[in-house]
Amino acid sequence: MSELETDVQELLEETRSQSAEELVQTVLARFGERVALASSLGVEDQVLTDMMCQTVAQPKIFTLDTGRLPQETFEVIEGTREKYGIEIEIIFPERDQVEHMVRTQGPNLFYEGVAQRKECCRIRKIEPLRRRLDALDAWICGLRSEQSTTRTELDRVEADETFGLVKISPLADWSTDDVWEYVKARDIPYNVLHDRGYPSIGCAPCTRAVEPGQDLRAGRWWWEIPEQKECGLHLRPDGKLGRREDIL
Repeated sequence: MSELETDVQELLEETRSQSAEELVQTVLARFGERVALASSLGVEDQVLTDMMCQTVAQPKIFTLDTGRLPQETFEVIEGTREKYGIEIEIIFPERDQVEHMVRTQGPNLFYEGVAQRKECCRIRKIEPLRRRLDALDAWICGLRSEQSTTRTELDRVEADETFGLVKISPLADWSTDDVWEYVKARDIPYNVLHDRGYPSIGCAPCTRAVEPGQDLRAGRWWWEIPEQKECGLHLRPDGKLGRREDIL
């Protein structure tokens, strides 16, 4: 068993009966400066931001500015900074890579096929994330099992084989109602696009509102089949989301 797998197993055993808030507290105490929240500024990540701010005064939180985000997402950044008095680190893609991609394949290459869309995600999201995660031992994210068909086997604590870190999803077993009850109870800033039918918000040209009853991520890359709808941030090297029994 690798050191990473040992860390995951120990943390799983320690936190098995803990609430999401308690798990966040345990993770922050265990990893200190070597853990951060990778926030998309979606409602789940806003819940986690609130939980972290209840534990430490200046939690490490970063977000990826892909260059194609809606203005409403930047308004969430400002509202969050004002409410909690914290800084949110903004990570950008490499300019030369973006310029080359757009010059050779066009600004809207993602509509041309899955391969082109994944290449755009790689340059704008995955590589910037990798650079930031290189300085960490663990990362926190807002994934939930309920969100899509690609996330049904999600665990709260996993070994991230792609980035070589412990990955924590404190809200893995939360429902949509759980999330919104927490947000309303604590008056947490959130993206107004959620009120306009956007349960999942990414880059502006790749996100749209969904109809009642549709999958929560139906508005992300809507021109693709559900099984393909991951940008790559949360996939194992074999192209699947991690699951404890696949790792330990």
